[in-house]
Amino acid sequence: MKLLEFEAKELFKQHGIQVPRGVLISDHEEAVLNLRKVGPNVVVKAQVDVGGRGKAGGVLMADTDTAVIAARELFAREIKGVKVARVLIEERLDIQHEYYVSITIDRSTKHPVVLFADTGGVNIEETAKTNPDAIRKVSFTPLLRNIPRFLLRELIRDAPAEVGETINKLYHVFCDRDALLAEINPLVTTPQGVYAADAKLIIDDNALARQEIAVNRDLTRREREAERHGFSYVELDGSIGVIGNGAGLTMSTLDLIEHFGGKAANFLDVGGGADKDRVKYAVELVADMPDVKVIIVNLLGGITRCDEVARGIIEAGVEQPVIVRLAGTNEKEGKEILAGHGYQMLGSMDEAVKAAVEVTA
Repeated sequence: MKLLEFEAKELFKQHGIQVPRGVLISDHEEAVLNLRKVGPNVVVKAQVDVGGRGKAGGVLMADTDTAVIAARELFAREIKGVKVARVLIEERLDIQHEYYVSITIDRSTKHPVVLFADTGGVNIEETAKTNPDAIRKVSFTPLLRNIPRFLLRELIRDAPAEVGETINKLYHVFCDRDALLAEINPLVTTPQGVYAADAKLIIDDNALARQEIAVNRDLTRREREAERHGFSYVELDGSIGVIGNGAGLTMSTLDLIEHFGGKAANFLDVGGGADKDRVKYAVELVADMPDVKVIIVNLLGGITRCDEVARGIIEAGVEQPVIVRLAGTNEKEGKEILAGHGYQMLGSMDEAVKAAVEVTA
């Protein structure tokens, strides 16, 4: 789950990383009461979960006379389609130099990797394309509590030693908060020391309970509903709804859809032993996606009974056509039940997927 800037900075502060003085407001009039806590020159920043916020007009420079106006402008805007509900007003730092640093996991080695560049405040993805040598990186065993000093020196080279200390503190945040990504862009030097001028922190969804986060706000309403029923569910951008049992079978269905020129709308694995009600919930959930034109149900009966699957599909009674491929336990009974209600059943995955793709062509 992505944290907003002010939330990430609060955690950074708890780990000893300096951040600018700031106040969080939910109405522009609150700025009047709080400006004195920040300083005469400020940065007014929309707290929205979108990339490229600055270029989209979500960050404004202001002073004591214009800060309230700037805050009012932001509250009236949508940044990349997201309404601004909260604004962070921060002191404007006397910046001497900007750096970039991020920490993530190298999935191939399962080790943390630290990326660092001498130029911060820029689109690091663009830098990686146009000047990849400008980004230095180190990786090390996750068993270490601190980044080895020789690796820090290799990373920062001529940058002040305090930059290396801040990177090590960021690594502590990364570990203690079960993060998938911890990023400061820009990490800046000032006459008063090193500061995190911006902050990004993504918490591993699997660790939310340990981090005492009750609700994953990154999930859509349907993803929350899927989580409640225990489905493995991911929303995609196609128009063919997919329901399978077992991750391998469901992924194979998605691959076949792509192979035959279609686009899947989702991944939904109902798991093993799904009964009538569980299948009904799954079909209703996928049918609720506005772009879904057809649903393919691809289930293998083992501990799952095909007659139960058939009853679940019928009880869901969704508007979209449902194309079914069933095989395994009580297959004959399941097919008879569906045939009695006019459902299209096909004998192989290829046939079922082709039929679904034709519906959306």
